[in-house]
Amino acid sequence: IGDTVQILEKWEGVSHICFTVCRPHLTHRQFEMVVPTEDSVITEMTSTLRDWGAMWKQLFVKNEGDLFHRLWHVMNEILDLRRQVLVGHLTHDRMRDVKQHITARLDWGNEQLGLDLVPRREFSMVDPDEISITELYRLYFVLTDFKNAIACELIIFKLHLYRINSLYKLKVFLSLSLSLFCSERFFVKLSKNGLPKFPEKTERQCTLFVDLGSGDLRKDVYIVVHIIRIGRMGAGEKKNTCNVQYRRPFGCAVVSIADLLTADSKDDHLLKVYACNTESDWSQIHDNIIKKVNSRYNLSGLAVALQLLHGDIEQLRREYMVLFTRGVSITKKLGFSDVIMPGEMRNDLYITLEKGEFEKGGKSVARNVEVTVYALDADGQILKGFVAVGSGEPGGDEYHTFVLYHNNSPRWAELIKLPVPVDIFRGSHVRFEFRHCSTKDKGEKKLFGFSFVPLMQEDGRTLPDGTHELIVHKCEENANLQDCARYLKLPFSKSDLPGNSQTMKGTKESLWITSFLCSTKLTQNGDMLDLLKWRAHPERISDSLSKLKEIDGSEIVKFLQDTLDTLFGILDESSQRYALKVFDCVVHIINLLQDSKFQHFKPVMDTYIESHFAGALSYRDLIKVLKWYVDRIIEADRQEHIQQVLKATEYIFKYIIQSRRLFALATGGQNEEEFRCCMHELFMSLRFFLSQENKGSRPITQTQAVFLQSFPAVYGELLKLFTLREVATFIRETLGSLPTASQADCPLEAAVCSMFAHMQEQRDLVMCAHILTSASEEVDLIVQSVLSVLLRTILEIANRPQPAGPTLRPQGEFVSCLLALLRHMKDRHYQQLLQSFTSKDELRDFLLHIFTVFRILIRPEMFPKDWTVMRLVTNNIIITTVLYLSDALRKDFLNDKFDYKVWDSYFCLSVIFINQPCLQLETFSASKRKKILEKYGDMRVMMGCEIFSMWQNLGEHKLNFIPAMIGPFLEVTLVPQPDLRNVMIPIFHDMMDWEQRRSGNFKQVEAKLIDKLDSLMSEGKGDETYRELFNSIIPLFGPYPSLLKKIERETWRESGISLIATVTRLMERLLDYRDCMKLGEVDGKKIGCTVSLLNFYKTELNKEEMYIRYIHKLYDLHLKAQNYTEASYTLLLYDELLEWSERPLREFLSYPMQSEWQRKEYLHLTIIQNFDRGKCWENGILLCRELADQYESYYDYRNLSKMRMMEASFYDKIMDQQRLEPEFFRVGFYGKKFPFFLRNKEFVCRGHDYERLEAFQQRMLNEFPHAIAMQHANQPDQTIYQAEAQYLQIYAVTPIPDSQDVLQRDGVPDNIKSFYKVNHIWRFRYDRPFHKGTKDKENEFKSLWVERTTLTLVQSLPGISRWFEVERKELVEVSPLENAIEVIENKNMQLRTLITQCQTGQMQNINPLTMCLNGVIDAAVNGGLARYQEAFFVKDYIMNHPEDGDKIGRLRELMFEQAQILEFGLTVHEKFVPQDMRPLHKKLVDQFHLMKSSLGIQVHVSSQILSDFPSCSSFGRNSAPNIMSPEGGVRVVSRRR
Repeated sequence: IGDTVQILEKWEGVSHICFTVCRPHLTHRQFEMVVPTEDSVITEMTSTLRDWGAMWKQLFVKNEGDLFHRLWHVMNEILDLRRQVLVGHLTHDRMRDVKQHITARLDWGNEQLGLDLVPRREFSMVDPDEISITELYRLYFVLTDFKNAIACELIIFKLHLYRINSLYKLKVFLSLSLSLFCSERFFVKLSKNGLPKFPEKTERQCTLFVDLGSGDLRKDVYIVVHIIRIGRMGAGEKKNTCNVQYRRPFGCAVVSIADLLTADSKDDHLLKVYACNTESDWSQIHDNIIKKVNSRYNLSGLAVALQLLHGDIEQLRREYMVLFTRGVSITKKLGFSDVIMPGEMRNDLYITLEKGEFEKGGKSVARNVEVTVYALDADGQILKGFVAVGSGEPGGDEYHTFVLYHNNSPRWAELIKLPVPVDIFRGSHVRFEFRHCSTKDKGEKKLFGFSFVPLMQEDGRTLPDGTHELIVHKCEENANLQDCARYLKLPFSKSDLPGNSQTMKGTKESLWITSFLCSTKLTQNGDMLDLLKWRAHPERISDSLSKLKEIDGSEIVKFLQDTLDTLFGILDESSQRYALKVFDCVVHIINLLQDSKFQHFKPVMDTYIESHFAGALSYRDLIKVLKWYVDRIIEADRQEHIQQVLKATEYIFKYIIQSRRLFALATGGQNEEEFRCCMHELFMSLRFFLSQENKGSRPITQTQAVFLQSFPAVYGELLKLFTLREVATFIRETLGSLPTASQADCPLEAAVCSMFAHMQEQRDLVMCAHILTSASEEVDLIVQSVLSVLLRTILEIANRPQPAGPTLRPQGEFVSCLLALLRHMKDRHYQQLLQSFTSKDELRDFLLHIFTVFRILIRPEMFPKDWTVMRLVTNNIIITTVLYLSDALRKDFLNDKFDYKVWDSYFCLSVIFINQPCLQLETFSASKRKKILEKYGDMRVMMGCEIFSMWQNLGEHKLNFIPAMIGPFLEVTLVPQPDLRNVMIPIFHDMMDWEQRRSGNFKQVEAKLIDKLDSLMSEGKGDETYRELFNSIIPLFGPYPSLLKKIERETWRESGISLIATVTRLMERLLDYRDCMKLGEVDGKKIGCTVSLLNFYKTELNKEEMYIRYIHKLYDLHLKAQNYTEASYTLLLYDELLEWSERPLREFLSYPMQSEWQRKEYLHLTIIQNFDRGKCWENGILLCRELADQYESYYDYRNLSKMRMMEASFYDKIMDQQRLEPEFFRVGFYGKKFPFFLRNKEFVCRGHDYERLEAFQQRMLNEFPHAIAMQHANQPDQTIYQAEAQYLQIYAVTPIPDSQDVLQRDGVPDNIKSFYKVNHIWRFRYDRPFHKGTKDKENEFKSLWVERTTLTLVQSLPGISRWFEVERKELVEVSPLENAIEVIENKNMQLRTLITQCQTGQMQNINPLTMCLNGVIDAAVNGGLARYQEAFFVKDYIMNHPEDGDKIGRLRELMFEQAQILEFGLTVHEKFVPQDMRPLHKKLVDQFHLMKSSLGIQVHVSSQILSDFPSCSSFGRNSAPNIMSPEGGVRVVSRRR
């Protein structure tokens, strides 16, 4: 639904409809596009909403709730507006408003989601083929400028209050705060219950903060809430007869706007209200809360809601009509909005009562000071309603500050607004009356002084902004204030006191206020005032005009309309005297608006010219003065001022044209001939000026360039009064006057600007056709005169230091003109261009320049990220131009004329072009990808085909690019575009072929290919399909008929196939490595993948540098995972590559330049440190010895001593510190979904400390969340191996130590043996019980066999990884008799070890021995050993198995030996058993006697048995207890304790 269909053929009653078809065309536009008949805004909405829909769901997944909800509302709003447009019942004006609203919403959503900026004209997306490049650039520039400019933001603020405990009425003041307060205050009255005083008037609880720039909101902006209570002085005072109420501080709340905007917009935000216990802190309580210095404040609650609205106030009045019809209050910014439009009126004086200093006045304690503020007019009458405390409530006649208890130095920081009208501003003043508020029963407020400040000075300037220290005049009677004329004669500010008035200056009492005027009609600048009041002082006009340039620009733009009215008023009345000065002032103002700070005031100037300008006679003087300046250019020694005049040409002509139109309208077109004559004379002067060449030290061409840059903007203005033919004549003659002979000397800017005159909008191109004989001739002229200069200009600008961020102007202007020129060039133009070069060097320089410029144009920073349409147009023009220029390379730079630099520049440009982010269609949404393919096709494939074609033309010159271009071409093949890969990969076959011819091998190709492949794959490029495609090179070694005749093909075919196979295997590992590195935490996959890659570089590629790099990557992974032992083994790989020599080594990785000996020493020390951290001290000792030998050979006894001490400390740690014995697990990874280095392979893994089978299995399932755990230990079949899934098979295995001599040696402590039991292990064992033959239900031991699997690893554990692959498996079957012998042997060894530990005091707790004795005796009593007798000692077994005679004898000996060990063990147990375990011991003794009698054994502890016990600890665990034992029953998985 919503797709465009193309009706190809229509019959009556029936329509044959076919979806959009793309057919190739042999035109500049390669593909046809079907344009829908519906409104383009509808089409854009449809496609945009589809894109948003997918991204909107992702917002929910990413938990971006705020944007999710906002986008949902906007999408619904757009859908509703779409329905309105589709219905078509809207008026023209309403339709325009709806479209404007739609496009604003679309742009907002695109910006929020990081999508492209859409260039529009009249609300419709522009087709880049239908407008010029320069116009497209300007559209983008204006949109970006508008987006980045400080837009008007409004914050809608709704206040809801939870009950605040108070017995008094409350007043709440809200304001926005940056480092200083930036808005007025919003005022809400509350009842004594803490609820709104007028709950039915909800608009009084809601305000709109307006005029906030987006720049303001990027700063730390806070909403500050001050709560003032109204009541008695003390909150805890009892009721009395006093009814006087005071305003007293209550509480403050602060919230960051950023916090409110990121919160869920559907919910209110609860603010913490802090009550200030120390009133002296009240003026800065909000700062303390922001700075988190709020521990001394108590808490209460307040709720607010906030919404950010974008746009101007008028637009919002239309969009949120309900909000404004309810009378929501408007809270203004302290100061102007960023754009002041003509007609806007504002005259607000803000006064902040900062602080006061007062004397006690004869009292023992400080005063309770209240200040009352009045605004009075020139007659002393109070101005009614002009004292406003904030929005939300109407202004009052007076204002009372809050009272700080017993404080002679109160700090209020209270803001009030005085919106005094301009007509009564002069003569008005503000009076501050100070009263002491008594807390006695009468509660009277006694006047003790006053201050005042006039609003305007005698010369007409207003009260200056800033802080003023006012004099406090003594006064105790209200009557003394009735006649204001009496006190207005007194000084009001201490800064205005005469120098001899020391008495008044010395007084301690003062009031400090801060004033700030926000007025569009009044000024504090005397020079500006003199100019605006020029009629009152005509003698000052000349001086005022001269001083205008010294006035601050912000003051001028504030009174822009008044200033312009003044200037043109002077011009109309006194043109003879002041025409030149007025003209200069107008030029100054016009150029002021070119400044980036004021450029958003240009619309104000345009609006003024169109709607407010009234100088109907001004055109005469403007033309006259402009001509006067032009005529004097040639003789002028200094050109700066004249250049400023010419920069303002556009607006000067706007004033001239508008003035003439007003005059013609008023007089019915009188003096038309006179006007035309003046214009012709002006253009004659301009033509004469343009025809001049440089003379001596006067660089007139620079001034010509300035004029030419602004001249095209005049075209449109001239068309308002002249016909198209007349305008064309003006322009043709003006531009035709440029000196042709001096083109070569013309500066770059002048030449480019002259081209600007011809490469403007489509309308201007039409005028160019009238100016010259034909448009094609115009292009010829531009190409011949401008193109080379333009290229050099762009190169020069690109080489200058650029500011941060995208480079737009001036480089963007030049780029857009270059692109427009290239777009208009046809075959003929390129042929003429290439033929115009007189020498090969000129052509070479041109090609190098244009290829370099193209590389600049496709830089990511050339255009902003969201200018996708501009980038695509640029790329389309570049590839078209490259196709034309490639002919020149083939024709002029091949064979004996071959030029490596040009060809290299060409190939580099092509590679960069293909790898641009904006052309990687796979990263775009389906709709965006479809649009690009329909309009431009896949430009990467086009360029790839061109690369292949050009490569084929090189012939023997290909050797110049081997191996240099291997890396760049390989980068192109990693782009996931099948057609591009199919085109590019055969180039590598060609490279190998040519390298083989030259060198007899292709080692260079191989080395470069592998290095670059590793680098690119590590950056995230390439995929599985690419590996398969690259592997397809193997059959390409003989598809070309021409190669069949080459003898060399047979000689290197095998080595070529071997290389491709090696590269393919490398890619498999690199792809796995890249995918694993994307994961967050370090896990086994990352380490295993790195080990696989590291071994590949060592064994198959023998690339030492890459091998060392991956050693250090693996080392870092181990350190991050705290695998210190594995980290040591890893770094040892690099250490083993080095010798103890003085050979110098270069700087490498993090190692400095040093000798080989120094680096090996550093590695040794690092490895020793990590072995220490991993408690692998035995390995550390070996390295300590080796390093000590080196120190001793160099007589470095200091370090030798340190090393010996370190070695000694390791011995102490071995004996004193406990080390845990890890468990080992066999893991099988089955299925095709595992990474290559794991797929269908078996590993043995060394577990973490305290990690048992269940925990390890869960860890592996977490690393491979899609894997299925197999619940059996059987070997999987082929269906599991080939499955498109992941299967994990995990079970515990038992290590088989190699160091049996240590383990079996008598007297070696267990602390030492424990290391050799679990270190340097190559082989592991796993036993699986099964029954062979018929199972005897009475005695299962008769048929119980054991399948014993011995696993041999590729490396011993521990090593450079916690797991290693199984290299070999050996499978043997253990008979029931052999199994029984092993079980009893192992149990006897365990008993001997525990008894010995108990005897020697190594066992702190006797429980292990108790449990072991109980387990063996209990199992024997219950028939365990008896079943062995029944199974193997009976005559039938002996007769049937005569070969087992020795084994039966051995079993009998072991059973008797076990009985002797048990008896001795019970004797030892009796000595050490605690009292509370005596009953258990007695039970064991009784059961032992029962066991002997049942087995018919007479126990006599032989001396041999006794002599064995001191060394019984030698019976370490060299094999684990079997799965099946008489005392243990059946266990599924072998486990060690």
